[in-house]
Amino acid sequence: MASGSKAYTVVGLASTLAATIAVRKVLAVTWRVSTGRTPPSDPAHPDVSLGEAVVWAGTSGVAIALARMLAMRKSADYYRRTTGHLPPGLDDSVV
Repeated sequence: MASGSKAYTVVGLASTLAATIAVRKVLAVTWRVSTGRTPPSDPAHPDVSLGEAVVWAGTSGVAIALARMLAMRKSADYYRRTTGHLPPGLDDSVV
């Protein structure tokens, strides 16, 4: 069980990291295409307009959170298909 838990942790971390990197790249390209500018590297910087900072922070926050959630769901589903039960910390009765 311990090795399965470690494997799930590694797979979950790797898939989350890959999803986050991919979403950031897609967001940056989408931002450049739609605005003609590079996305703000630091939305808290005073030279970034408030509107631009809010839109970038909101869009990137939601997109990255969704990508991470989907990656973890896929990892948990794969774990369940290969072991026959959910990974440690997830409960079948939550559904």
